[in-house]
Amino acid sequence: MDTHKTKLVLQNILIVTTIFVTLISTFCAASGVEQLDSMVEEAEDHLAYPSTANWIDELNGMEDEEWAMVQKKGNQFVVNDQPFYINGFNTYWLMVFAADQSTRGKVTDVFKQAASVGLTVCRTWAFNDGQWRALQKSPAVYDEEVFKALDFVVSEAKKYKIRLILSLTNNWDAYGGKPQYVKWGKAAGLNLTSDDDFFSHPTLKSYYKTHVKAILNRVNTITNITYKDDPTVFAWELMNEPRCTSDPSGDKLQDWIQEMAVFVKSVDPKHLVEIGLEGFYGPSTPDKVQFNPNTYAQQVGTDYIRNHQVLGVDFASVHIYADSWISQSISDVHIQFTESWIKAHIDDAEKYLGMPVVFAEFGVSTKDPGYNTSFRDTLFNTVYKTLLNSTKKGGSGGGSLLWQLFPDGTDYMDDGYAIVLSKAPSVSNIIALHSTRLALFNSKCALKCKWGCRKRSPLEFLYHDDL
Repeated sequence: MDTHKTKLVLQNILIVTTIFVTLISTFCAASGVEQLDSMVEEAEDHLAYPSTANWIDELNGMEDEEWAMVQKKGNQFVVNDQPFYINGFNTYWLMVFAADQSTRGKVTDVFKQAASVGLTVCRTWAFNDGQWRALQKSPAVYDEEVFKALDFVVSEAKKYKIRLILSLTNNWDAYGGKPQYVKWGKAAGLNLTSDDDFFSHPTLKSYYKTHVKAILNRVNTITNITYKDDPTVFAWELMNEPRCTSDPSGDKLQDWIQEMAVFVKSVDPKHLVEIGLEGFYGPSTPDKVQFNPNTYAQQVGTDYIRNHQVLGVDFASVHIYADSWISQSISDVHIQFTESWIKAHIDDAEKYLGMPVVFAEFGVSTKDPGYNTSFRDTLFNTVYKTLLNSTKKGGSGGGSLLWQLFPDGTDYMDDGYAIVLSKAPSVSNIIALHSTRLALFNSKCALKCKWGCRKRSPLEFLYHDDL
């Protein structure tokens, strides 16, 4: 750590310790509880970007704990029996960039910059089916150099204390996905009439299962750790945004989810599994479809509550795209929808599912009519504050993953949603502050300890349940 950074950390520690001492003194007076929230905010104000990462390292790294597997306990994630609320991001192209020496450095840049604002989970693709720089060139045939690139992504993530949600295929044709599996099937002489045959045809299902086994049983050539044994992997995602429009009843997709969730668990019982759904309410809950962004959403063959009640699925996934689902033009309606969408899914995860829910994609496009950075800041604040209200009461709001984080020099890949931290100071500060807040919660001692634990940081008092 350089002298400047060291000074920043020491300043932060001094400031927070001073606040902590004041807090304890104040608690001796009758007005202590009333002042708790304002003191927390005061502490947080001093922990904002760019010094956030330094302090979070101090907060989370005072003891060299084992890099342990993320687990689920009730409706919360835990690591070493400590809470693990996540602030994360998406960067889907990491494997493809790692496969080329000229772009491999961008993978390191993404993780380094994500860590600088306290992001702890990245969602990325563990597939590229039959496309340019394909991982899976044809069913069960893999490009070893591209697989080594994925090895690099996994090993590099661990260096920066970032865990990975690895998605196993795509509903869409980008990077191959469902349409590519159907093309392979047709080339093999199968009588296929729809891309949705992916979900029901035995041969196509066998292709998918073979891919699952190839990824989960892969021995990383850099770390020598098998993927299914690596705590760097947060979870396996069955598919990015699965839809089965040919069967609005949802039965076909439900059967596929049931089969594949159990199959993944049979290969790897240690890691968490999620589906990759967008979160649309379906036929099984007609009273819930009012929360959907439009009427079409209930006709795409997905069913938020029913799908997540499947054996083998550990937590729920939801996406948030008001500008794609409601209207492209920016408006306050987007913010209102985002808040109600999050609350509804957290409530249902608590009442019906008994599991955490992760809002695995959210963002707003700079290409939308009426877009401005102030609106993006408001959207991010809405997502984070709504989730934080769940976090504070130990609810099912497990975390969120922004779409999407890019490093400098990758603007040509921008779909409109990319955030380059160096060019977006206001949203960078919002991200960093949310990371700090979650780090406070994640550093809490166990709920039943009754102050018997060793305190790792004065900040633990700020949110301790016994206060």
